[in-house]
Amino acid sequence: MALRLPFRRKDKSSPRSPQALQDRRRRLVTTPEGVPLPFVLASRGARAAALFLDLAMIVGAMIGTTLLIAYAANGVGINFNNDDSPAGRAVQALVVVWTIALFLFRNAWFLFFELGPRGATPGKRITGIRVAARARGKDGARLTTEAVIARNLVRDIELFMPVIFIIVASVEGGDTEMAAWAGLVWFLLFALFPFFNRDRLRCGDLIAGTWVVEAPKRKLEQALSVSDGARGVSQATGVQYRFSDADLAVYGEFELQVLERVLRENREDALRDVARTICGKIGWNAGAGDERAFLEAYYAQLRARLETGMRFGKRKADKHG
Repeated sequence: MALRLPFRRKDKSSPRSPQALQDRRRRLVTTPEGVPLPFVLASRGARAAALFLDLAMIVGAMIGTTLLIAYAANGVGINFNNDDSPAGRAVQALVVVWTIALFLFRNAWFLFFELGPRGATPGKRITGIRVAARARGKDGARLTTEAVIARNLVRDIELFMPVIFIIVASVEGGDTEMAAWAGLVWFLLFALFPFFNRDRLRCGDLIAGTWVVEAPKRKLEQALSVSDGARGVSQATGVQYRFSDADLAVYGEFELQVLERVLRENREDALRDVARTICGKIGWNAGAGDERAFLEAYYAQLRARLETGMRFGKRKADKHG
């Protein structure tokens, strides 16, 4: 008689299941409107892939800039012999321009894109992640310029300086072997830092008060169905909510997405907090118990206004736009 092994069904609640692993990465972020929204921390693999893609683009841009400068110098008949002739001084000027360009690509790349409305570099956008603020200040969890600058200045210490140290020590050879090993330990100390904290923070995130979260791609065309809200009529009270252009102009696409998420989750406390915030902004009073009808009407009319603006080539990314 054949021995039959007991069949073990995979338990979705197992600590190693994908759902359980995602739940361990779930966090709450408070928006500037004071609404707590759940986010999922980006995986370490996604962050590494985003960094690799960004570095590949930076290296490509550096190589392209170098070739462009060399082509321009060759086109005007400048040789690269270092002398005191006018041509030699022109070469020195080109070297200065080249050095500045490399510095900007290495440092301004991350600053420029993460200070944008999406809070993500091209590498992060490809992998579906973005930078968000952890600290709760007077502006809620809005990503500040100071935080972006701080987290990217630390990247020099975490990545670029040890890598340059290793390369220089390896090229020179001789008695620099220990220096190369020291540079490797320096690099690994910072590279492995996200593995030793539950929020997967690198040192730059820890200092700047930021973390990196998943940012699923959203399309404005995917509308929430609020047919009654589009007419602005409350089923509960019969009140008709019609907002002026000035009332709708205070918010943009980001706030529309937040409002849509609140309506989908349908949590009473969140609906009440958001309705109170919007009423305070536009000088309305929705009345207790009618918050959802008020928000559905505002959502539908704000969406219609933004879509009309998009058809005329005008976009409002958020309330600061």
